[in-house]
Amino acid sequence: MQKIEKTLEQWRSMLDPEQYQVCRLKGTERPFSGKYNSERRDGIYHCICCSLPLFDAQTKFDSGCGWPSFYAPIEDSAMIEIRDISHGMIRTEVTCARCDAHLGHVFPDGPPPTGLRYCINSVCIDLRPRD
Repeated sequence: MQKIEKTLEQWRSMLDPEQYQVCRLKGTERPFSGKYNSERRDGIYHCICCSLPLFDAQTKFDSGCGWPSFYAPIEDSAMIEIRDISHGMIRTEVTCARCDAHLGHVFPDGPPPTGLRYCINSVCIDLRPRD
């Protein structure tokens, strides 16, 4: 996959302040505040920074955690998993494989068939409804 590389200033100029804080500086949105937390429309969720398809809406589920949750990415190659030991805990961060945008974290407490819960910030994704 061809990597997209930009300076932080280039990212800042193309993203709104919250998108920049979360995607580029590894922030997080407040729980239950994201526009996709309760979203039910069908479609494909894309990376807000580079448009890479990340999740099919058919894999979205209500985990009750306050962020959009998915049990699988469209392709494993769309994500990079990174060990995250910040905030006094051990987690697995997920970033976009094309542009390295921070998306959220993956946890081993999701539903079948994968048993995974990709907990993703709404500001990092863009839902494109199916035609």
